[in-house]
Amino acid sequence: MAQRSVYLAGPDVFWPNADELGAAKKKLCQQYGFSGHFPLDTELDLSELSPFEAGLAIFQANISLMDSCDLIIANMTPFRGPSMDVGTAFEMGYITALKKPIWGYSLDGRVYSDRVEGTTSDADGFSIESFAMADNLMMVGAADQLGGLLTETLPENMANHLHVFEQILKQIKS
Repeated sequence: MAQRSVYLAGPDVFWPNADELGAAKKKLCQQYGFSGHFPLDTELDLSELSPFEAGLAIFQANISLMDSCDLIIANMTPFRGPSMDVGTAFEMGYITALKKPIWGYSLDGRVYSDRVEGTTSDADGFSIESFAMADNLMMVGAADQLGGLLTETLPENMANHLHVFEQILKQIKS
């Protein structure tokens, strides 16, 4: 039986040690019988491209990588604000449209509405989504539909990401 391939989504690509984190996640995937694919795995020559063209080339490479994978594991830990990384949200939406399983995790176990300042509305008067979910209802719904979501409250560091990531792999494997 062929290994199931996993797209490893998340803002992990922005970490100072992104390659190390990606390699560690891929190694864990291998230990559980999966083939992990990190967005930085694509070998692109961006040297002759403008920044805009480079961005589009990376987008296309990641789309191709997602197309080739059987499922996604998304790091949904809040990034640069109270919610998850917007690029990861797109990737989850794309995978949902392909009807492939989505598994997500977050190291911030609080519900989304507790991470936004305000009670029922924010400082600008916009209502705060309050469905007792770890993030936006569309993202949690996507993970709930064909996969699952694991949230824990842990300090954000590589060891904790790998710990929770491994728990997801165990759930998928069982």
